[in-house]
Amino acid sequence: MPVLYVGHDWAETHHDVHIEDVAGTCLSKARVPEGVAGVGQFLDLIAEHDVDPAEVLIATETDRGLFVTALISAGFEVIALNPMATARYRERISNSGAKSDAGDAKTLASVARLDGHNHRRVLGDSGLVSAIKITARAHQSLVWGRNRQLNQVRSALREFYPAALEACPVLAHSDFLGVISAAPTPTTGRKLSLSQIKAAMRNGGRKRGFDMRAQQIQEVLRSDQLAAPTQVELAMGSLVEALMAVAVELTAQIQRIEAELATLFDAHGDAEIVRSIPGLGTKLGSRVLGEFGDADGRYADARARRNYAGTSPITRASGRSHVVLARHARNLRLADACYQWAFVTITASPGARIYYDEKRAKGDSHSKALRALSNRLVGILHGCLAHQVPYDEETAWAHRQNVAA
Repeated sequence: MPVLYVGHDWAETHHDVHIEDVAGTCLSKARVPEGVAGVGQFLDLIAEHDVDPAEVLIATETDRGLFVTALISAGFEVIALNPMATARYRERISNSGAKSDAGDAKTLASVARLDGHNHRRVLGDSGLVSAIKITARAHQSLVWGRNRQLNQVRSALREFYPAALEACPVLAHSDFLGVISAAPTPTTGRKLSLSQIKAAMRNGGRKRGFDMRAQQIQEVLRSDQLAAPTQVELAMGSLVEALMAVAVELTAQIQRIEAELATLFDAHGDAEIVRSIPGLGTKLGSRVLGEFGDADGRYADARARRNYAGTSPITRASGRSHVVLARHARNLRLADACYQWAFVTITASPGARIYYDEKRAKGDSHSKALRALSNRLVGILHGCLAHQVPYDEETAWAHRQNVAA
């Protein structure tokens, strides 16, 4: 049972701390610096009250960072609040609109004392799953960055070189990366021989099937097309060349990160179970495992895991009004991974396909049906991890009627 309640408001260079007892009396408050010195000063403040770290409950607005990690490692109980929730709590205490770091620390201390039982404790993940999470996020960010880069290339090509998009319509494909890098203008594209096109495709990453595809690309690049003035073509070609150089390097880094991610994921004890679930390979499985974490006891049951994932809907009911809505305040990276997971699973699992079709037959949109399926899949994942057993199609879906044997 906590006897000290601490509010922690963090900033880039300092941390505001407010400490109070069970009666809400302020015992001390301070601003400590970031780093080892700040953690030392915080521990000194707690030591003045001669309590065990397990008897201290700390409320903060982040569940990561070196300072918070140090507090968890020291044995303190920590709860993390969404800043929007902190803002609502602040309005409960005062409606003046005033805000300060010290004031937020005091608000957080009150939240820990009065409502700490309503908030989930932050538990430390293993170093391996933390590395998986960081690497999976880096991979996803690089993919998003490459997509933005290639969209810029597409926009430029549409203005003066539409034949390139006709010849290689898939932007992130190896053919596009190789051929457009080798021929960034219509003039250079028309001059490419079959051997040069094959070499460009090989440089882009294609492994086989060169002959027919190279012939198709050459025919399109040499077809009659509207032409821009020479100076415009050269200027736009220079732009495309620069953009493609960045996109090619991003692709190389994505491949490097993918290799690292596969190595890390394979080393985790839950990787085999996660991979056994339809739709979860190395990349999606790493994202899901990394975002959920592997701390024992973090999720009391499947419902808690669904709530964290944001896949479980929320209900707004008042009088005769009753509306069920999707959650918007959630881990967006995890939500994106779960949505893609559900999309892949409808072609990989008969039970998932039937579940999706049932939702669609009831009038749900494609997105709503996928959200419902992802909610179901998160529950299945929780069961597999909780019991340390691989996925079984019959066990997962046998309770539903009309599931294929």
